[in-house]
Amino acid sequence: MRRRNAAILVLLFLTAAVLIVAPMVGMHALSWRDVWLEGGQGHKIFWELRLPRVCLAWVTGATLGVCGTVFQALFRNPLASPDMLGVSTGAAFGAVLSIRLGLTVSLLPGLSGLSVPAFLGAGAATAVVCAAGSWRRGGTSSLLLAGIAVSFLFSSLTLIVQYTGNYVDTFRMARWTMGSVQAVGFGALWTTLPALLFILAVAVFCAPELDLFLCGEELAESRGVSVRRLRLGLFVGVSLAVAASVSACGPVGFIGLMGPHICRRLVGPVHRALLVASALFGGTFLVVCDTAARTLWAPAEIPVGVLTSCMGSFFFLWLLLRRERRER
Repeated sequence: MRRRNAAILVLLFLTAAVLIVAPMVGMHALSWRDVWLEGGQGHKIFWELRLPRVCLAWVTGATLGVCGTVFQALFRNPLASPDMLGVSTGAAFGAVLSIRLGLTVSLLPGLSGLSVPAFLGAGAATAVVCAAGSWRRGGTSSLLLAGIAVSFLFSSLTLIVQYTGNYVDTFRMARWTMGSVQAVGFGALWTTLPALLFILAVAVFCAPELDLFLCGEELAESRGVSVRRLRLGLFVGVSLAVAASVSACGPVGFIGLMGPHICRRLVGPVHRALLVASALFGGTFLVVCDTAARTLWAPAEIPVGVLTSCMGSFFFLWLLLRRERRER
């Protein structure tokens, strides 16, 4: 218990430190005097560009961390993540199809015109996975296989749309599918923050049932848990939360895989603490990656999804090697 509380306090401290420092870092370094001097360039950069971007990155990373924790509990598979179940690829297909057709819909100021098509694509992917997974007859294995199949399907459709586009549209498609946190104003937070609060509240409320899931569906049913209803509700809720995040920032991979694993070593397998720790770690990690992405190669910018995927691939290989050593 003490170790768990200490780990969460450390994550809270790191989160606060990163959120304070990150908006000050960039191609144009800011001072606190610039921030509070109204009408100055530093004031506009901080309040209209950097702070909204940092907040959006943290909320997106926290959402992916929470969703990854829930997926790994539902499937009892430490390698399960939102990236592998078709939600991200469905959002990518919706975005590239919108670019190809020249259709953009912006509901809020500061929100990308591709956000609504991307959300609809992710929702369509979720519906297909639910239908193909045969909820009433199949279990977690059939759902996982359906998610992988749908992910490949939408990836193929995305490539077809990209192939038929002109050079300008193809570049925009490729740029979006790399994942990038770009925000002007706080408009994007009106879609991502409610998604985070909703899925975090639901997951924390269902944490005891998720703990039972780790021991097997039979044990959970014997304790009075409606496995089918819980699995369906959490899967749809998590998928919609991921869809809101991906629609705002594009596919940002591997945070939902890395966060739960690292936090599980810090706070243990109890899901109430693990969900909070995963949210803190995921948000802080994405803010750090996004800050590095916009400063390492300034004035050019590296898509943050490239950095997270690069780091996540090495982490994924480490997990596989670690599991192989355990089996020996």
